[in-house]
Amino acid sequence: MKENVQEIEPYLGDGIVYHADKCLPLVDAAKRNKIKSKMLARHTYPGERLDDNTLGLNSIGYWDAHEPQDWGLDWHRNEGIEFHFLESGSMPYAQENKEVVLKPNYLTITRPWEAHKVGNPYVGMGKFYWVILDLGVRRPHQEWQWPEWVTLTPEDLNRLTTILRQNEQSILKTNKEVRNCFINIGKAVDTDEAGSNASKIRLLVNYLLILILDLVDTDDVVLNESLTESSRSVHFFLKELENSLAENWTIEQMSQSAGVGVTRFTYHCKQLTNVTPMRYLMLRRLEMSKRMLLEDDAKTITEIAYQCGFTTSQYFSSVFKKHEQCTPNEYRMKHLEPVL
Repeated sequence: MKENVQEIEPYLGDGIVYHADKCLPLVDAAKRNKIKSKMLARHTYPGERLDDNTLGLNSIGYWDAHEPQDWGLDWHRNEGIEFHFLESGSMPYAQENKEVVLKPNYLTITRPWEAHKVGNPYVGMGKFYWVILDLGVRRPHQEWQWPEWVTLTPEDLNRLTTILRQNEQSILKTNKEVRNCFINIGKAVDTDEAGSNASKIRLLVNYLLILILDLVDTDDVVLNESLTESSRSVHFFLKELENSLAENWTIEQMSQSAGVGVTRFTYHCKQLTNVTPMRYLMLRRLEMSKRMLLEDDAKTITEIAYQCGFTTSQYFSSVFKKHEQCTPNEYRMKHLEPVL
């Protein structure tokens, strides 16, 4: 595999910068000849560079593993909608709260806001394809914008968009047409030289979207408009906030990251948590500090304060005492002292 990753400006949406996943474990496995892989990509995704004829296609490729693997792709999100397909073998896969072992001929659909991982902790032996299309969105309530070269009729594209936005189904059993489409995608990626197969790739991705529409547009498909409401975007942000409590958040930055205005963000936050956004942030920081006080007694109060997002240890101690009726040190001593 030729690795040629360029540092291209990351996606900027609603005032937030989104960085592409660099898939470093996959790149390393290819370097060590653990797998055979070929990828075409843009931004900081690994692989040979896609040209302007496929703008909106962020990454396309496959890996082929013929021996046990010692790596996996941990929890991450993508800068677009991703379609995975397993041609052969088996693959531990998790998406949001669902963990499965993928079998041959299964397709997964991952929206931009859905966390997923491949491997538990290691990927299995098998041949695995993917296509990532940037739709210009990062949150559930935002309107999708397909690449200009997607040629489905407006009616078909609208139907596909509606089903993918308003239905949470993520794993589908496919057919030989889907299998053959991905095999042909792999061949087109393999033989591409500096964009020489751009027309083939565009054609195959369009055909894949038609096949996916046939799979999902069934008589028993259940649509739920609430999945596209802005409250869901705020809910996803509040879940993600647990991993970035140390950042110097303002309510404006929080609302931007959720992709909604300050007023709407505040409303939805109070509906979901019963408190204002800044109070919710403070309460989560306090909960984090309490865990750290008990789990790592080598850390100083100042270190814990900064790691939990408090600007000074004095402010941390003042807020902590107000809520817990004791200082951080007293809390630590009280809960760590041996029981007689």
